[in-house]
Amino acid sequence: MTESSLPGTNDNREFVAFRVGSQEFCVDIMCVREIRGWTAATPLPHTPDYVRGVINLRGAVLPIVDLASRFGLPETEPTPRSVIIVVQISKQVVGLLVDAVSDIFTTTGASWQPTPEIASDNVKSMVGGIYALDGRMISLVLLNSIIPTAEKVAA
Repeated sequence: MTESSLPGTNDNREFVAFRVGSQEFCVDIMCVREIRGWTAATPLPHTPDYVRGVINLRGAVLPIVDLASRFGLPETEPTPRSVIIVVQISKQVVGLLVDAVSDIFTTTGASWQPTPEIASDNVKSMVGGIYALDGRMISLVLLNSIIPTAEKVAA
């Protein structure tokens, strides 16, 4: 699957679904390195508002992105159910703070709907499509858009 388009029509892919506020999102399971409980992050000066800070992950410094804040929603208040989804974005490993993991599902590309044209350019740059599953609407997160290029260099 390319980051700029919906999954191919004949591809069977697995996705990890998770909640951010009242909305559900997902990422390709092949990008997920691990899912771990919330660990308080050490803030870094002069980082964007959506970067919570860094944690020590087995000796490596892992930046933590609050997905709610990144999507323009109210900042996440971590709870015991909050998790960090550790993902590979290009060559960088990043932790995504989400409210909870809700599901793992398999689907083909033909099941995905494009992001509606009425969505803002910001939303369209971060959401690659929408999947309807059991009455739920799950948005596909384009991981390459979570950390813009200039900030990847700074991180």
